[in-house]
Amino acid sequence: MVQPWGNDVIEGLISGLFNGLSIGAVLLIVALGLAIVFGLMGVINLAHGELMMLGAYTTYVVQNAANAIGGVAPDLYIFAALPLAFWVAALMGLVLERGVIRYLYGRPLETLLATWGVSLILRQFVRSVNWAMVIGIAVFCGLFFGGQWALKRWGRSRFRPALVTGTLLVLSAGIALVGGLGLNGSSTALGRAWFSARNVDVTAPSWLRGGVSVGTVLQFPYARLFIIALTILCVVGVYWFLQKSSWGLRIRSVT
Repeated sequence: MVQPWGNDVIEGLISGLFNGLSIGAVLLIVALGLAIVFGLMGVINLAHGELMMLGAYTTYVVQNAANAIGGVAPDLYIFAALPLAFWVAALMGLVLERGVIRYLYGRPLETLLATWGVSLILRQFVRSVNWAMVIGIAVFCGLFFGGQWALKRWGRSRFRPALVTGTLLVLSAGIALVGGLGLNGSSTALGRAWFSARNVDVTAPSWLRGGVSVGTVLQFPYARLFIIALTILCVVGVYWFLQKSSWGLRIRSVT
């Protein structure tokens, strides 16, 4: 004789389905980005997870800043962290496209290998970044791009462009490397890693803690409900952008 399911079995099944739905919502956002990049650009982007990682660390930095401010900031930081995380990931994606991917269109295998290398670089960058490294990168960008701008405006036509660019690249990289290593060794504060290889904690605001209780055991956490709602909003927004907006229709017609 088949025994009917008990309440605990039904509640466990509903809880498992809800947890799977909330985790699937996160994966849906990831898949949405991968599908758009490959569908519109023909690029297999293996650095997609690392771009999400940059957004997560942006949220961590905003959270720490809100905790330092105090007051109501720790409860509202999520509304600043979400758009900033999107913008940081978008900016890095733009740099990746301008610096690497634009030279590899039409070659999916090479984009796969190139973005895989970029993913390793970004992963190690997050583990190692400190003030000395940031200053070194800023010095390199200032010298290299500033030098290119100056030569283009006043005297680059007198020299061979490849030779000028190569020399400027070597000199800028050398000065930035020596300066960064010097700062890293001379100051503990400048040489201390911001994140290191350890896990860092992003804490939900107080109003996202707890959940909706149904029955004696079943509970739907507010944080997971927020994730599901955010995913629905992102999917609807992307659909509207691609199907209804003039910019999205123009992009689809080009591709």
